[in-house]
Amino acid sequence: MSSQPPEELNGNDSQERTATSIINKVVAGSLRQRFLVLFFAVLLIFGGAYSFRRLPVDAYPDLSPPRVEIVTQWEGHAAEEVERLITVPMETEMNGIPDMTVIRSISLYGLSDVRLAFKPGTDNYFARQQALERLADVSLPEGVSPSMAPLFSPSGLIFRYVLESPDRSAMELKTLEDWVIERQYKSVPGVTPSGSSMSPIRSNACWRAK
Repeated sequence: MSSQPPEELNGNDSQERTATSIINKVVAGSLRQRFLVLFFAVLLIFGGAYSFRRLPVDAYPDLSPPRVEIVTQWEGHAAEEVERLITVPMETEMNGIPDMTVIRSISLYGLSDVRLAFKPGTDNYFARQQALERLADVSLPEGVSPSMAPLFSPSGLIFRYVLESPDRSAMELKTLEDWVIERQYKSVPGVTPSGSSMSPIRSNACWRAK
């Protein structure tokens, strides 16, 4: 014999009957409109197949928002000078860009790096164009020219390599890097140069995979 009150039992039975009634109506309506149900089923199958073919598949999905990175080199100056004369004016001028959410910066010895983050869905080229337009109005020390980092994904892979030779000088290796290897890498889709440097005995380079 059930210990539940009769009112509670009646309420549960009423809910079950209502749910069963809705399911019966859905099934009966589907049976009456067979061609309409079949049409929507075929449409759903074709839509799913089309979406699946266009779905980008990445080993590491890019979930980061659109970003613009501005790099400025000022060799021979302390981080405090770089912060006061380059980073702060750059941040001040970049404030108020449409769809920008966050602005971050770092000042090192001879180097200023300002990063702008935008709302998800913002076109990358729109964001870069807005930053480029304001970049010309930044008041910087004489001889300092900022540059915009290439368009790349933060989740991309970095490939580093070193050119060494027992019978070639560092200048020859740097020439080989600039005029032969770099041109070949630029022709590969999805690869962008990040920078290269030269020491007295070897030439270093760094590339990013988008």
